[in-house]
Amino acid sequence: MIYSFSNSGFRDPETGVYNQTYFMEVFNREWHRHIRDRQGLALLYLCPHIHETISQPKLLELFMKQVQLSLLRTTDLLARLNNRSFALGIFDVNDHGTKVVIRRLENKIGQFNQNLVSQRHNKIDYRLSGCVCVPNKELYLDKLFETVEKHNLAQQNSQTASQQIIHM
Repeated sequence: MIYSFSNSGFRDPETGVYNQTYFMEVFNREWHRHIRDRQGLALLYLCPHIHETISQPKLLELFMKQVQLSLLRTTDLLARLNNRSFALGIFDVNDHGTKVVIRRLENKIGQFNQNLVSQRHNKIDYRLSGCVCVPNKELYLDKLFETVEKHNLAQQNSQTASQQIIHM
């Protein structure tokens, strides 16, 4: 088999989704376009709790393929941030549109989990949180990422169900 270098620079080799560098480059470009066009966007963090075993190799890759399938618009971005979390950039969207995307994500993950359980494997738990905003010149991109990270940590540390999406 011949290795293809066409995607090697901007794809995560383990999951096939975009890498953090590519995501940040595109997200920054979209951020400035949304300031100019006064459109809303959402930044979501997805944190799957996956422990791959010998009987379930490539489970993370299969899981992320299902997540990608739930993103129907070509403008939506999915990237691996680190070993524990993924970022989703949803562009030209408002609060209602973000909730539609989240519902579709949760349905797809639910179907994936049902399939796992039917094969006598444990389901995959996950955490999904994020922020919807309309970028402007007084709001910096760093602040959006800080806000989503804090919200994600608050959800992780909370024993009670907290709000999935916040607004800036």
